[in-house]
Amino acid sequence: MTRKAFIFLSLILFVVSSCTDNTRETVRGNSTQLKSNPKLVVGIVVDQMRYDYLTRFYDRFGAGGFKRLINQGFNCKNNHFNYIPTYTGPGHASVYTGTTPKYHGIISNNWYDKVLKDEVYCVSDEDILPVGTDDDYSKNSPNRMMVNTLSDELKLHTQQRGKVIGIAIKDRGAVLPAGFSADAAYWFEGKDQGHWVSSSYYMDELPDWVKSFNDSGKVDSYMTVWDTLEDIDSYSESGPDLNDFEVGFSGKETASFPYDLASLRKQNGNYDLIKTTPFGNSITIDFALAALEGEALGTDDFTDLLALSFSSTDYIGHNFGVNAKETQDTYLRLDAEISRLLDALDQRVGPGEYTVFLTSDHGAVHVPAFLESNNITSGYLSMRDLRTRLNEFMTRTYKTDELIESVGNFQIFLNHQKIKALGLDLTQVQEALVNEVINYEHIDKAYSASTLHTNYFGDGVERMLQLGYHQKRSGDVLMVLNSAVISRGRKGTTHGSGYSYDTHVPLLFYGKGINKGSTVERTEITDIAATISAMLGVSFPNATIGEPISKAISE
Repeated sequence: MTRKAFIFLSLILFVVSSCTDNTRETVRGNSTQLKSNPKLVVGIVVDQMRYDYLTRFYDRFGAGGFKRLINQGFNCKNNHFNYIPTYTGPGHASVYTGTTPKYHGIISNNWYDKVLKDEVYCVSDEDILPVGTDDDYSKNSPNRMMVNTLSDELKLHTQQRGKVIGIAIKDRGAVLPAGFSADAAYWFEGKDQGHWVSSSYYMDELPDWVKSFNDSGKVDSYMTVWDTLEDIDSYSESGPDLNDFEVGFSGKETASFPYDLASLRKQNGNYDLIKTTPFGNSITIDFALAALEGEALGTDDFTDLLALSFSSTDYIGHNFGVNAKETQDTYLRLDAEISRLLDALDQRVGPGEYTVFLTSDHGAVHVPAFLESNNITSGYLSMRDLRTRLNEFMTRTYKTDELIESVGNFQIFLNHQKIKALGLDLTQVQEALVNEVINYEHIDKAYSASTLHTNYFGDGVERMLQLGYHQKRSGDVLMVLNSAVISRGRKGTTHGSGYSYDTHVPLLFYGKGINKGSTVERTEITDIAATISAMLGVSFPNATIGEPISKAISE
């Protein structure tokens, strides 16, 4: 071979080799972008957290909690629930299924079962036994949820090698996010026990690390005095401590600081009292950190998931309201607890080796009596009066008071068998009720079930009702109250509506696979499961209607 030919051949081989290497590099580069592989995903749901709590208390937060998630993560500033009703059960189910009650079937916390002719609870299961307690209230499983979750898809993707643990003071806050194939779900049994418990759906007995935690006396250490974390006079972001809008605790004349929990526990359900204090969040973090160690979460090559829900924010919100100093103190303390959690994750799992998302299951309305005092439209609806008027209307119109089986969650359930026996047309009876209740004070809109499942609504409250309506489980007539109208006493507050005070909640992403930044584009609660699934490279939960938030995840 001549020198010239040799050089020419060498050049060709070099070019081919370079192209091959570049191709391999390109494939390798693309491959690494298919998914992120955090060792642990921590999903945090803060029960009853309005979005504006982030902005209202921002200057009071420390650097390591909410501010760390916001400034080093991705903040969805315009994140909303897209259905009615905005309650805890549906909220937790929607976060992890990526869909709404129309598909996952958790239409409320409790609802009237049209087959059983009785009220059912969203996670109750009579075929299950409580574990760690004798209380039948802990006979719980996810059996009423009709589709799977992000947690289930992670278990399937890892061939069951990735662990999934659900933890919350509320059983529904632990069970629904954990899904069907979780390794465990734990909730807090208050009353005279003060222990973390589970059910036979997950295990036959509590693991040793849970038993040790329950025997540690940690819960009793929080039965102390609840006073403000900082000088109460500095809490200028909230209203006066002493006012007429808060419920407070039995045994204490005023709903004002300080609260001596040791002296109040007997009249307030013993260990149940801790649920309505910030220490309920503290004991949740304590138990979550014990779970990290006891279950060795985030210590191998298979992504684990810890579904964590802070329930005490909801109990406190209901009791004291949006504008209370108790609410502000709770969020300042929660900020410190989130910082404690992140520091522990750094130490145990490793910086940059885990992913966190934080959101809420619903918001809350200001106490209507407080709004009235500020000349803002609001009000109260008596459910007893509503039921009385409805029965009177049915008796007057159809000569019987047996056509309405139940009224709950602002839905009317009719007796279909009785209607058929009387030769009445169901749709006509539904529409007659719609035309009746729309004239009642505090009722803004009303729709029949026939209207919702025979028409498509692309926006507005009608869309939200439709996405919250389950054809087999929901009622015959759905009612929408006027803005800031609730059905409860004049002290404390609640949620459940489609108004922005109930729908606009935080959505923060942080950690491995997450971009830094923010967006004011609308995102919806159903986008969370799709976003985390896309980041992990796992299949979306089987009924997901949400879309991945592309700006939030690394590509």
